[in-house]
Amino acid sequence: MKKYLPLILTVVITVSTMSLTSGVAYSQATPTPTPTPVARHSGAQVQQRPTAGFDLADYGVEFHADPRLIIMMAALEAAGLDSVPSGRQPSAFRSQVRKDLATLDPDLRTRLRAFYERTKLPAPATAADQAARYVSLALTLGPPPTLDAPERSDDLPGGILEVLDFASLVREFYRRSGIDERLVAYTRAYQAEGDRLRPPAAELIRSVLTYLHTRPITMASERVLVKAPASGKKKQPARYSMREHVRRFIIVPDLLAAPGAINFRVIGDEYYAIVPEGTNPVSSELRRAYLQYVIDPLMLRFNQAIAGRRDQIKQIISEREKAGATVTPDVFIVVSRSLVAGADAKFEESKRLEVLAREVRGKLDQTKDEATRATIVKETRAAMSAIQDDAVAKLADDYENGALLAFFFAEQLKGIESTGFDVANFFVDMISSFDPVRESKRLAENAEARKRSRTAREARLAARRAETETPVVYSEAATARAATLVKKLSEIEDTLRLKDYPSAETRLKELMTDYPREPRIFFALAQTASLAAADATDENVQAERLNRALGNYRLAVQAASPETDRPLLCRAHEAMGRIHSFMDDSGEAAKAFDEAIKICDARGTTYNDAVEGKKKLSQP
Repeated sequence: MKKYLPLILTVVITVSTMSLTSGVAYSQATPTPTPTPVARHSGAQVQQRPTAGFDLADYGVEFHADPRLIIMMAALEAAGLDSVPSGRQPSAFRSQVRKDLATLDPDLRTRLRAFYERTKLPAPATAADQAARYVSLALTLGPPPTLDAPERSDDLPGGILEVLDFASLVREFYRRSGIDERLVAYTRAYQAEGDRLRPPAAELIRSVLTYLHTRPITMASERVLVKAPASGKKKQPARYSMREHVRRFIIVPDLLAAPGAINFRVIGDEYYAIVPEGTNPVSSELRRAYLQYVIDPLMLRFNQAIAGRRDQIKQIISEREKAGATVTPDVFIVVSRSLVAGADAKFEESKRLEVLAREVRGKLDQTKDEATRATIVKETRAAMSAIQDDAVAKLADDYENGALLAFFFAEQLKGIESTGFDVANFFVDMISSFDPVRESKRLAENAEARKRSRTAREARLAARRAETETPVVYSEAATARAATLVKKLSEIEDTLRLKDYPSAETRLKELMTDYPREPRIFFALAQTASLAAADATDENVQAERLNRALGNYRLAVQAASPETDRPLLCRAHEAMGRIHSFMDDSGEAAKAFDEAIKICDARGTTYNDAVEGKKKLSQP
């Protein structure tokens, strides 16, 4: 049975990265790679629920609730890492973990805390920075119950070496904290977060691959020495065989992570994106991580072409070093970073231009006055120029961080993005055509566009600050009442993430007594019923819950104000459209999507979802 998976409000965050790589050769991508059985993995795999006609597993993407990470982050909670931002309450899951750890042996807690304090990074390191090394360590451990640590060696990154001895404390924590008995329940909560991430992540992956007109290489081939049997005969010539590995991009939810830090790790052929609770998968950090997964094997596939331009790349590196910059001497890393940076910047630019085009078409369709139309066209040109300046500024930042061919690849991608041909087919031509003298001058060439982008960004920030600092007069009682409602709704949303739908619904109905006709409560009740429907296995139960969701969305729309609740109205209509579409009621679905398209901001994700939802109604 197909499942209805409603969207949940999300936030955009930043990224910190580190990679652990191994030398492996990649086989050439085939036009339509066949999904490969997943090799043994120490993480618990989230149940696969592929988008219709688009199975993420075909593109190397998996979702894991990794028990090693759960155990590690719980141990850090016991050690005293405080990942909750000042002024905010801990999530329902974090509160439950803290409650479960209340009876932890004091001596063990003291030793955990002492290790953490002894190896703590100096200020201004954030909680996310403190946790990053432990995340890396978790991914190198064996599966529970042994949680075997890697052998100490120079091959391990310094960050892991600094905290490697924490592994023995983690093993003791696993044995004595009782977490082994709670791990099933904890994993279930992580799987629920993975289910939330899946639909928007699928759309992100689809968009990236469509833009590049490519499919990722999901298999790697490694040349392995075959040991000859011992014999008294003279030494036999060395023999080698080819061993294949599955390449995977693994999205790992982390309900105990510090907000604001997607951690990206590469360990052999496994690319891990560790994603905090509430993350928006469409954020650029996750996109860049997947681009890295797609592009890395191309570096080995075309290593001879890159090596043929080694001297020219080193010439650009030398120029940057003369300017005082620190750049890796590895030409393959420079090329890889550059292609990722160029693709990411051009992808974002193209998407922003698409949104602008839709918005402008809507405005032009609504007016026949020539003077107004001329003004719209003039404003559109200015907006397009600003978007292009932002892309230049992003490329310049990446250039300064070592992506010395970022501008070059961005220009090349602009030439092929509309052709429909696989980007891999053009790589040799691209890498053989850059001019090192030109690439050394890119920052100077684009200084004005970068300055315009920075000025515009500072103006936007100043405007936002002025808007938030503008006093709005409310009575103390009204302010306190609104703050209480927001806090209680946030707590109930945490309950929803734990899939405790009956408790969430009961608490929302109790809130209705104090806040009658409050649209946000109706909306939350609708979301609760939608989420419960997604987990229903009985068709009649699922239908009842979806109809209950529709009823509450309608009540939310009736109670909402077009002046103050526009975003809520937008999301409610789009959600009703998806439910009607799922229930094969195309007429009502089209009406709901039309309302959403009329109300929503054309630059927003919900607007795009509504447009896409209506488009699918006409597809066979």
